[in-house]
Amino acid sequence: MSGDFPSGSVGLVTPQSVRFSGAFTFANGATLDGYELVYETYGELNATGDNAVLICHALSGSHHAAGYHDGADRRAGWWDLVIGPGKPIDTRRLFVVCSNNLGCCDGSTGPNAARDDGTPWGSRFPQPQVQDWVRSQKQLAEHLGISRWAAVIGGSLGGMQALQWAVDFPEWVEHCVALAAAPGLTAQNIAFNEIARHAIVSDPDWHEGNYLAEGTLPARGVALARMVGHLTYMSADGMSDRFGRELREGSYTPESNQEWVFQVESYLRHQGARFSTQFDANTYVLMTRALDLFDLARSHGDGLAQTLSRATAEFLIVSFSSDWRFPPQRSIEIRDALLAVEKPVTYANIETDDGHDAFLLPNQTYEKLLDQWMRRVGPHESA
Repeated sequence: MSGDFPSGSVGLVTPQSVRFSGAFTFANGATLDGYELVYETYGELNATGDNAVLICHALSGSHHAAGYHDGADRRAGWWDLVIGPGKPIDTRRLFVVCSNNLGCCDGSTGPNAARDDGTPWGSRFPQPQVQDWVRSQKQLAEHLGISRWAAVIGGSLGGMQALQWAVDFPEWVEHCVALAAAPGLTAQNIAFNEIARHAIVSDPDWHEGNYLAEGTLPARGVALARMVGHLTYMSADGMSDRFGRELREGSYTPESNQEWVFQVESYLRHQGARFSTQFDANTYVLMTRALDLFDLARSHGDGLAQTLSRATAEFLIVSFSSDWRFPPQRSIEIRDALLAVEKPVTYANIETDDGHDAFLLPNQTYEKLLDQWMRRVGPHESA
C-alpha cells in the first residue's frame, strides 16, 4: 500500500457494481425488473471460500466502509476504524464485502436512479424492508462465489440486517454480530422517524417526492431531518462535554448585535446542511420507514425466541451504556431470547458517553472486545 495511507488502512479502493436481471419481488409485493448493486471488497476470498464477511451499513451509510477513494473526496470509509490489516476485522485473512443497500442513493438502484424511460424513480420506488436487503445481499454473495458467510456484522440498522440474515438464511451465517441494535423500534423511535419524514415532505421543494423531475431538492427538509436524527445519536453527557453552553466564536458581541449562536446549534446546522446535498430525500424517507417496519419477533413465528430458534450462528451482541435511541435493554432482549432457545451468545455493554454513534467511534474496550471475538471468525492455521 502507498505510504500516503495510515498504517492499517486497506488503501485505495474502487467501488464495483453488478446488474441483476429478472424480477425482484419486495416483501410488500412490488417488483423491480432487475436492479444494480454497488459494493466494495477488501482482502481476498480464499480457495475454500470460508473467509467471507459481510458488513451491513446503517441508515446513512454506504458501500464505502473502509479505505479511501481516488480524487477530491479522500475521506476514509465509515468503518475504517475496525476494517483493515491488523484491525479487528482483519483483511489479511478475511474477505470483507459491503454493498450499498437496494433503494439507497450511492449507486445502487434507488429513488434517484433512472427508470427505463430515463425519468428518475422518485416517489414511485418500492418501499424496501430489511428482508429485501438480505435477499439482495444473498444474490450478491452468490455472484461473488460465496456460499456461506463466516460472519455477518452491522451496527444499528446494519445490526438488524445481521439478525435478519441469521434467521432468514441460517445455513449461510456462521457468526452474527449485532451492535447497538434492537429487535424492533419502540413507539418513541417511530415517532422520531415520523418527525424527520414530516420535515422532508413539508418542504415546498418536495413535490410529492418527484423533486428531481422538477429540478429541485428539498434541502431544508432533509437538513432538519438530519438535525433531528443526529441529536438522537448523541448522549446528553457527550453533548455537554463537547459543547456545553458555549457560544460559537464570533457569533455575538454586544456591539455587533449579531445572532446568538451556541456551538451545539452551529454543529447541528453544519451537519444538516452538509447532509442535505449528499443524501437523497426519498431514500431517507424509505430507510426510516424500513426501520419502523422491522420486527424480528414476527418475521418467523410468534415471538422473538421462536424466531431466533431458527438461527445456527454464534452471536455477539453489543450495546453502549449512553445509547438512548437503542438502549442496552433492547440488546438484552435479544440476548435473553437467544439464551432461552440455547443459542451461543456473548453479550457486552460498553461504558461510553458517545451515545448511539459509539459503534462508529474509537473506544479501547470496544475495539479490544471486537478484536478478540473476531479471532474465532474464519479459517485458522493448524497448530
